[in-house]
Amino acid sequence: MSIPKIPIGEWVESLEGWLETNFEPFFDGVKLVVGSVVDGLADGFNFFPPLVVIAIFTVLAFWLGRYRLGAFTLLGLLLVLNLGYWEHTMDTLALVLTASFISIVVGVPIGILCAEYKKVQSVVTPILDLMQTMPAFVYLLPAVAFFSLGVVPGVIASVIFSIPPTIRLTSLAIRQVPEDLVEAADAFGSTGMQKLIKVQLPIAIPTIMAGINQTIMLSLSMVVIASMIGAQGVGADVYRAVTQAKTGMGTEAGLAVVVLAIMLDRMTQKLAKKNKKE
Repeated sequence: MSIPKIPIGEWVESLEGWLETNFEPFFDGVKLVVGSVVDGLADGFNFFPPLVVIAIFTVLAFWLGRYRLGAFTLLGLLLVLNLGYWEHTMDTLALVLTASFISIVVGVPIGILCAEYKKVQSVVTPILDLMQTMPAFVYLLPAVAFFSLGVVPGVIASVIFSIPPTIRLTSLAIRQVPEDLVEAADAFGSTGMQKLIKVQLPIAIPTIMAGINQTIMLSLSMVVIASMIGAQGVGADVYRAVTQAKTGMGTEAGLAVVVLAIMLDRMTQKLAKKNKKE
């Protein structure tokens, strides 16, 4: 006696078809907005001479992390420029910043709701577990179905893959705010919004920044995978090197990703420390 197979795949495809049919204007709007933001950032980074952009990033790194971070940023970006991957690296940076911004704008409010309402947390937590354990390649299929090929499905797939740390650590940070401070705010007659903005968020910012840091790193890890569906940048060079078995090209393109990853990682960490001191 054979047990009938549960048609999960058919249900998912039916849902996908229904969404494509009924929400096509919404997906077109998202594609237009996200595509415009990524293209605008990439054009902005590539509009100025590379040395000017390197100088700006170096000054920012020096302000955040003093000499070591400033020196690494300067030498790392000069290496990227020397290897010939400057334009593609800026395209990758635009994609990562867009995906990270969307993840923060969506993830932080959801994390706050999870901290304030246990029912929301009980619903969101299994979804986050699914998002973090599902193979990243699976996200490419619905992204391509809804947004076709290009940079937009790459951004959307990156958001889905990288948003869980922001949600989880925001929720954790809000819940870890000392109860006596929350009770004191209530005693002074603070509204829920005043309590959140003036008490909970300032204390929770370091932990929230740790979640944002992880989100940025996960977005960068999706760069190569996103290149498989048309997202441009250094990931496309890495993917091309893999398909053509060119170890040298892959190493050079990989170094560009490493420089970008370390630079963004250290900058967000230093920014979190500055906020904690203040």
